[in-house]
Amino acid sequence: MVTGWFTGEGDGFRLLGTCCSACGSVFFPREDVFCRNPGCGGEELREVPLSRRGRVWSYTDARYRPPSPYVSDPELPWEPYALIAVELAAERLVVLGQAVPGVTVADLAVGMEVEVVPGVLHEDAGTTWTTWHWRPTGVTA
Repeated sequence: MVTGWFTGEGDGFRLLGTCCSACGSVFFPREDVFCRNPGCGGEELREVPLSRRGRVWSYTDARYRPPSPYVSDPELPWEPYALIAVELAAERLVVLGQAVPGVTVADLAVGMEVEVVPGVLHEDAGTTWTTWHWRPTGVTA
């Protein structure tokens, strides 16, 4: 788990971003030092929960094993997964993430509504590495 990137469980699970007090720009991943908006000199940022739902902006599948620091066991066969870029309209930003297991690119369409849910990135010797996944609304997997 990356500290400060998300919080909560179940229906309370939310990605956490930061918002510039001067210009209102929202950032994810979070920014805690200065506003990344080139037209703003703001330095006061506050943590904000991001929208739970958004719309598929783009998607693709990961058919190869990424290099380090991605954690995967090279002894196990590679399992492709779908990557989804989701537009959060209220925040005016796009957040990339994996689809929930079982959802493939064949199940996705640009403009489809999805929601953020907790997911497992990796499990190792009793440690579970938590991340976020995007799930089409109405899917319970």
